[in-house]
Amino acid sequence: MPAPTTSRITILETESASLWYHPNVKIIHHEFRRHVFGEKFREILNKGLEVFIARGAQKWLSDDRGNGPLSPADGNWGETDWGPRVMAAGWKYWAVVLPEKVLGQMNMRVWIDLYAKKGVTVCGFSDPEEALNWLKEQT
Repeated sequence: MPAPTTSRITILETESASLWYHPNVKIIHHEFRRHVFGEKFREILNKGLEVFIARGAQKWLSDDRGNGPLSPADGNWGETDWGPRVMAAGWKYWAVVLPEKVLGQMNMRVWIDLYAKKGVTVCGFSDPEEALNWLKEQT
């Protein structure tokens, strides 16, 4: 039996970011095309979490090539608010397409380490297609 093709449903589309859901493989997928922070950042992650919970997903693809480092306020929100909610919802696998800029990469590695210590299987990539393929293989 051939592997299912990956269709995607657009959840949110803005000038700076996209948020999709891949129903055949139950993957939430965001792409930041430029630095996203504050309310826009939180809106994207919260909307993704809503679909994550509603669809019983366990996988998240973060394409952060265009993003920069998180502000202290967004980092605190991610760690104390969003993080516990997504972990409680059953987050198991995270593919991260690292930011293009070194400062963003260094910042993202802190988050990768944090969630790996919490039990999420995480892998970093430079190519979003490779990241998606890796997530598809995780069971």
